Amino acid sequence: MTASNLVKLKPGDTIGILGGGQLGRMLAMAAARLGLRSQVFSPDPDSPAFDVVQRATCAEYADVEALELFANDVDVVTYEFENVPAATAMVLAARRPVLPAYKILETTQDRLIEKDFISKLGIGTADYADVSSVATLRTAIERIGLPAVIKTRRFGYDGKGQAIIRQGDDIEQVWDDLGTKSAILEAFVPFEREISVIAARSASGEVECFDVTENEHRDHILKTSRAPAAIPEELAAQARAIAEKIAAALDYVGVLAVELFVVPGNGKATVLVNEIAPRVHNSGHWTLDGASISQFEQHIRAIAGWPLGKPVRHGEVTMTNLIGDDILSYEQWLTVPGATVHLYGKGTPRPGRKMGHVTEVTPARKP
Repeated sequence: MTASNLVKLKPGDTIGILGGGQLGRMLAMAAARLGLRSQVFSPDPDSPAFDVVQRATCAEYADVEALELFANDVDVVTYEFENVPAATAMVLAARRPVLPAYKILETTQDRLIEKDFISKLGIGTADYADVSSVATLRTAIERIGLPAVIKTRRFGYDGKGQAIIRQGDDIEQVWDDLGTKSAILEAFVPFEREISVIAARSASGEVECFDVTENEHRDHILKTSRAPAAIPEELAAQARAIAEKIAAALDYVGVLAVELFVVPGNGKATVLVNEIAPRVHNSGHWTLDGASISQFEQHIRAIAGWPLGKPVRHGEVTMTNLIGDDILSYEQWLTVPGATVHLYGKGTPRPGRKMGHVTEVTPARKP
């Protein structure tokens, strides 16, 4: 019997959340609605999640003493972002159940290991190669071709740690600019659209997927998500099945996101997996107002050992991220019928910083 099978929280118990950003904030708010307490652990004293909990720990992730005290105060531990050090999760796992399991981080924190994992499941991805030097980069380009995308194997998000390589580019300069000795080269995918699946899995293996979401990025940062995605149901079912297969293979407990490309083919589109995010995800924010249960509540239910909800979408939903100075228009959004404004309580707007989001729901017409 695994630790996840033993977790059965009751109202009044405490969830420990590693990470104090907006995802941790919304997880804590979802837990509170279910009568569960949360304690947030974050090294950033300005963490927006601190504002919505009674107890917080501000310490470095390597502070073992602080981690032990944190573990003593909580009943189960989860995390809001995948770059929590695996060693931190391992220290906590010796004292409390950590869900999703910390070993999953070892797979998802490294793009090459993640791609190998997906490929071994027989799931399609862009062609890829391990790159550790200019010489191996040149060899990879010869095999994969250009254009291609080079990414650091670790610690990349929102377009950070990656670059597109095109014909005529200075390969040595590209490698130097990336600033790593551990990278992955991926074939450029001429996709038709980007989609994602938010899936929740319980310790007993029950899986619930939200409607497939269509995503648009601006400067490599998610700007807009729409549910449902404008794709045939056959393709949506394929995307959901992929997410379920990945969750089962990881023995996952909680919510995860699978990002995919829709690729046109000979009269029939297919999907390729881009990345896995072992956490609640920006492209699932529409569920807060657009579905009968949010991704955040679903995650809390899963790690608490409670039954998952059956997501029912309320209509056509659009989520718009407020990035940087977009936040200054929040009052205008407050006057839009059907729009719900979520502000994260962050400080000064910065370019590329997610400051909030807006959800717009168009109710489905009754036949």
